[in-house]
Amino acid sequence: MATAVYPGSFDPITLGHLDIIKRTAAVFDKVIIGVLINKAKKPLFSIEERVELIKEVTKNIPNVEIVSFNGLLIEFSDKMKADVIVRGIRAVSDFEYELMMAQTNKQLNPRNDVFCYQRRIFFCKFQYDKRTCRI
Repeated sequence: MATAVYPGSFDPITLGHLDIIKRTAAVFDKVIIGVLINKAKKPLFSIEERVELIKEVTKNIPNVEIVSFNGLLIEFSDKMKADVIVRGIRAVSDFEYELMMAQTNKQLNPRNDVFCYQRRIFFCKFQYDKRTCRI
């Protein structure tokens, strides 16, 4: 059973993220969405809100699990017993950054990285109701 970890802050989750999640879920037996807790950043949504938003938009994808984490991605991936780390790419600048991170992590653990581009650019306007966690 192949397991993939797709890490990110997801603040908020976007249609581009969802595109990558759906395509990853079609390829791997299990996809763990790792929602990063980064104390150095001031997020728009709390970690609990981000996890709930992702659960809501992925509720019809049975092989997706959402887990929050802090610390090193490589340690989180080990804990989740992931075979692959999925890295979302929007632009060339994302690829350069993600490649550098993948090469650094490769020194710590020879796990595979999969670079996944979003198929198209999504634009949307949404309102978020904090009381109901609804978009």
